[in-house]
Amino acid sequence: MQYFLTYLKVFAVGGLVCATGQILINKTKMTSARVLVTFLLAGAALEAVGLFRYIEDFGKAGITIPITGFGKSLAAGAIEGAKQGLYQACTGGLAAVSAGLTAAIAFGFVIALVSKSRPKGT
Repeated sequence: MQYFLTYLKVFAVGGLVCATGQILINKTKMTSARVLVTFLLAGAALEAVGLFRYIEDFGKAGITIPITGFGKSLAAGAIEGAKQGLYQACTGGLAAVSAGLTAAIAFGFVIALVSKSRPKGT
């Protein structure tokens, strides 16, 4: 039963994030790129004020898997780096997300090598 409740909370939080994005696209005519940037900045802002931890404790992967988790990681790295100095404040965010970015680039490259490209719409 505990697993079911955890999955339900993750689904609810992730669904709320996705529904919010869809509402922003439909009602404000924002592009999907602007919605992604908005969510990234929201994750960074929630981390900066200390609220992301509480949402993460409740919703777990429902909040960390979307782009909000990437924004949180950038902000957390920058905050940790700022404790060591100005240079580390500027590079801390990138250092915190470097493994994920490297994996995304590497997987994208491998998929590009093994798949056949074709024009859009075919």
